[in-house]
Amino acid sequence: MEIFQFDRREKNIQLHGSKGLAATRIAAGEGKIGLTCLALEPGGVIGTHPATGSQLFLVVSGEGWVAGPDGLHIEIRTGWAVRWDAGEEHTSGTETGFTALAVEGAPLDLFEPEVPAG
Repeated sequence: MEIFQFDRREKNIQLHGSKGLAATRIAAGEGKIGLTCLALEPGGVIGTHPATGSQLFLVVSGEGWVAGPDGLHIEIRTGWAVRWDAGEEHTSGTETGFTALAVEGAPLDLFEPEVPAG
């Protein structure tokens, strides 16, 4: 067993006009999958950019918004996620701050919600 902190905010990111964004690369495997923790401070923005590969963006705390190529802001919060395809232009931001996990690389198929028994 190995226990570690994944929200270390090791690298400040300013690419694509981003502001208030800190990232921690967590893990990658032999395949094409990487896991990064993204911490966006209040008022922060992740600038518009194309997804380098298929990407899942899972909000683990806080709230904010995401937008695709049309620029339309869609609210997101803890427990919600977004999937972007490779090359898809996107951006996100927050007034209050959020932390998200980004899983990037090979395309992933999403599971349908399971209906609880009973």
